[in-house]
Order: sequence, then structure tokens, then C-alpha cells
Amino acid sequence: MTTTQPTKARLPKARPTTAHAPDCSDPKSVYAAACPCRDMLDLLANKWSALALGALEDGPRRFGVLRTRLQGVSPKVLTQTLRRLEEHGLVHREIHAEVPPRVEYSLTALGVDACVPLAHLRAWVEHNIDRFPGPA
Repeated sequence: MTTTQPTKARLPKARPTTAHAPDCSDPKSVYAAACPCRDMLDLLANKWSALALGALEDGPRRFGVLRTRLQGVSPKVLTQTLRRLEEHGLVHREIHAEVPPRVEYSLTALGVDACVPLAHLRAWVEHNIDRFPGPA
């Protein structure tokens, strides 16, 4: 007489809970420690970067105009922010051959693309600011 082992029901493979679940084995996943995307995410998630990009949406601006628009930013931090944005291809820096030299900052095509989700985030924060608890 042969005995048969009870068969285990096959369960479907676990599926991610979201349509955009990260594949952590993918080197371009922001959840992977070595992902090069993290530097860009860090840059765009920075308050001054997001505000500087937004201030440039209406066209080229000089440093002084940006500094006035971004109330509370120090010249040093604004300079560092603009340099990082330029290094990552989001901002173009143009030096006009005048005396004294005039420098203008403008968005690149990549910078314009980055402004779309950042504008949504800024609008969301402004719309919901009263819902956030105050500082402890």
C-alpha cells in the first residue's frame, strides 16, 4: 500500500503592497545604500534647494534678487545651494561680460522638470500648514 503525503497548498508569491515598490537589488533604487539617486534626493529634499528652484520658475534671477526672495538664507548657504544645483544640472549660471560682471541663474530643462513635484509639495505644505502641530 502506498501512502501519499498531504500536499501543501501553493500560496501565491507575496506581492508588493504598492505599485511602485522598490526593488532593492536595483542599483538605481533610492532604498539601496549605494544608490546614486540618494544624492539627488538629498539635494531636492533640502529646503533651500526647493525654494531656490521655485524662485527661478519665473525666469533668470541675480544672486541678490534670490537672496531677497529667500528670506532667512545666508549668502554662504545660498552660494553653496546654487553651486550644488548647478553641479547637478538643475541650474545654469551665466556670467555677463560687463563691468562689474553680472551673474544670472536660470533653470535648465532638468530644473524645470524638478519644479513640477516641488511646486506640488510647496502648495501642499501651504494648504495644510494649520493641520501640523506646533513646535514642542
